[in-house]
Amino acid sequence: MSHEAFEPETPHLDFEGTTPYEDYVRADVLTHLQHTLSDDPGEMVFLVTTQVMELWFTVIVHEWETAANALRGDDVPTAIDALKRSVRELEALNASWKPLGQLTPAQFNAYRGALGEGSGFQSAMYRRLEFLLGEKSASMLVPHRGAPRAHAELEKVLHEPSLYDEVLRLLARRGHPVPDEVLSRDVARRYEPSPQVEAVWAAVYSGDERDETARLGEALTDVAELVWRWRNDHLVATRRAMGAKAGTGGSAGVAWLEKRARKNVFPELWTARSHV
Repeated sequence: MSHEAFEPETPHLDFEGTTPYEDYVRADVLTHLQHTLSDDPGEMVFLVTTQVMELWFTVIVHEWETAANALRGDDVPTAIDALKRSVRELEALNASWKPLGQLTPAQFNAYRGALGEGSGFQSAMYRRLEFLLGEKSASMLVPHRGAPRAHAELEKVLHEPSLYDEVLRLLARRGHPVPDEVLSRDVARRYEPSPQVEAVWAAVYSGDERDETARLGEALTDVAELVWRWRNDHLVATRRAMGAKAGTGGSAGVAWLEKRARKNVFPELWTARSHV
């Protein structure tokens, strides 16, 4: 047997045009979308982190729409798989606060002026994510009137059942007493908690925890917990960087974020636990 060392085979390096990797990932496009507006070196971190957040919003919206469509077709395993993937993606999204979470007021102020009237609440993809959670508000379409595609996509989601609406419809089809006023509600309005829905979840959790609906409830709870952590991390990062000052874009800043952080996603999944 020869002990002569062999060089590893050289990968294919010669392509007619761009590389197959570039054709698929569009890395050249992604890495040239950063156009800073100040001379502060910290602005690049803020800009890239914000863009990364937008990409995670896009992936998570895809997962929740996949889950909603699966529930509409009574395919709970596919819905649970999509929700579980979104949990890992939410963890990655939440980790995006790490580069920004310890900004001092001086560091943030060094490039805050570059944002002008820009604010995260103007994100169309984040708004789409919130709509899927049942946080509907027709007024939140207003900032996107000048972007026809984003406006049309948001308007469509506004008038469609949310992910939670599809969950409650599934529970009703499986014999659970979800009230008619919940099933027939105007899905373009924000979801409001229902004592009867709370009782349904209490009954689900009092039964076999291996049951499909109980496992669906836990997958939704995992999502809800990480959404709460996202909101809380946003609040803490903002409070650290700018205190109680008014936010960019005319928002109330920390006061608005505090109000959001107090709200539970899929509320009856939390309150029902007191009755099990």
